[in-house]
Amino acid sequence: MDSPEIRIEVKIGTSGYSYEDWRNHFYPANLPKSNFLEFYAQFFNAVEVNSTYYAIPNQFVIRRMVEKTPPNFCFIVKTNQETTHRRQENESAINQLLDALQPMIDSGKFHGFLAQFPYSFKNNETNRKYLLQTRQLLKGFPMFVEFRHISWVKPAMYHFLKENDISYVNVDQPQLPGLLPPQAIATTKLSYVRFHGRNAQQWWDGEGSARYDYLYTKEELQEWMPNIAQLLQKTYRTYIFFNNHPRGQAIKNAKQMLELIQNQLSIFD
Repeated sequence: MDSPEIRIEVKIGTSGYSYEDWRNHFYPANLPKSNFLEFYAQFFNAVEVNSTYYAIPNQFVIRRMVEKTPPNFCFIVKTNQETTHRRQENESAINQLLDALQPMIDSGKFHGFLAQFPYSFKNNETNRKYLLQTRQLLKGFPMFVEFRHISWVKPAMYHFLKENDISYVNVDQPQLPGLLPPQAIATTKLSYVRFHGRNAQQWWDGEGSARYDYLYTKEELQEWMPNIAQLLQKTYRTYIFFNNHPRGQAIKNAKQMLELIQNQLSIFD
């Protein structure tokens, strides 16, 4: 008797899509900004929505995003800065965001929340309790947490995340003191990788998006293939996003990663 087919999905995209400096690098020069997402969705099956970090949109905006994307497309939505950075009015911010996202939730295209905490958010009892409170507020929706401080890199913390149904975000970034190394950690049945670039010179001192101004070589992406293969074995869905967005560099690297996975791992949704 044949074994049942195990379906493994890979979702690849970029961190945000609505960048003016992607014109001529990815988007046609005269393409209206209102058509960016529709154009983007011809190439990728997922995107991180970063705008929600700065402001919570209304349902109309979310509904239009759903309408402009194909059935197999998915969104990961970044939590508002009130949740990860200010941490004063977390419950109100999450409730407002959940309400705004209802059309996306109803469509089945909403795949979870990304909570990207700052370097100053270190591993201590207060912050662990805060994570649990946030997990409750986000209800049963997938919660992906990115830490920036190395104090979270401990087996006990992976167990803590697993016990509380919180997905760990693996990262590629400059190898500077205090930052996280490349890993292949999965604490739920969903795995996640974010590529921030390796611009060590600009990481701490650069202004705006300068820290993410970096283009990976194919060899640097190839370094990640063993880790990605491990994540595919551990989980049924893996999300991979590129945040090195200046001048569309994320687009080029996301396409290269897609090609590497298709050619070497023979798995793609």
